[in-house]
Amino acid sequence: VFSALFGTPLTATIFSIEVISVGVVYHAALLPCTMSSLVAYGVSRALGAVPEQFVIHKASGLGWGNSWRVVILGVGCALVGMLLCIVMHTASHLYQTWLPNQYLRILAGSALIIGCTLLLGTRDYNGAGMQVIEQAITEGVLAHPLAFLFKLLLTALTLGCGFRGGEIVPTFFVGSTFGCLVGPLLGLDPGLAAAVALVATFCAVTNCPFASIVLGVELFGAESMLLFALACAVSYLLSGQYSLYSGQQIMYSKINNEKVDKPAH
Repeated sequence: VFSALFGTPLTATIFSIEVISVGVVYHAALLPCTMSSLVAYGVSRALGAVPEQFVIHKASGLGWGNSWRVVILGVGCALVGMLLCIVMHTASHLYQTWLPNQYLRILAGSALIIGCTLLLGTRDYNGAGMQVIEQAITEGVLAHPLAFLFKLLLTALTLGCGFRGGEIVPTFFVGSTFGCLVGPLLGLDPGLAAAVALVATFCAVTNCPFASIVLGVELFGAESMLLFALACAVSYLLSGQYSLYSGQQIMYSKINNEKVDKPAH
């Protein structure tokens, strides 16, 4: 599904064998994951689905001037990733604690979502928000400086109360808008920073550095691959044991070869 939806078959393959246990890659799953990913990609293309791809107008390779800026951006993405995980899990817990009845949770969540939408005066933060992601990356434009926080909050309110949906596109939204905001403050092109932050934030919330680097290449091209790798290395290391997926198992420490073997939080 990841491959069919985003048009990133290599990312989908690596993500599938990397996401289950942090620190362990299940090589036995390589062939079936590759086959299913390629079949899904081929069928979606045959049916007319256009893969997600973005043009970075000022893509850049690795250099000292960019390196230290991307390291700082990676630190910020780790913090944003941890915040996203905490808010998502906390919202779900509070809903269930205060409103044990699932129908009341949905009614309360709906009221909060409608109220926030009216307060913000825009529907940019409802739905997928791909147009906002595209503007941040291809044009370096933000609808609002706090767009990443608004999306983070509304996603937590929506999924926490019981509505069904994915976390991946909201993570792309949060990462790209955060990068577009912070990048110029560091001296980075806003579009390039949005792309790097999208990849690094995805890495922080999924603990999948290799899949995240390949995601950057498949979405944005290989010219900035080393910047993606550097940002992901930093965000992965600093995001601790947080994860969007409560079923993910932290098998090995991120800083040494010590076995941890406990669930992510």
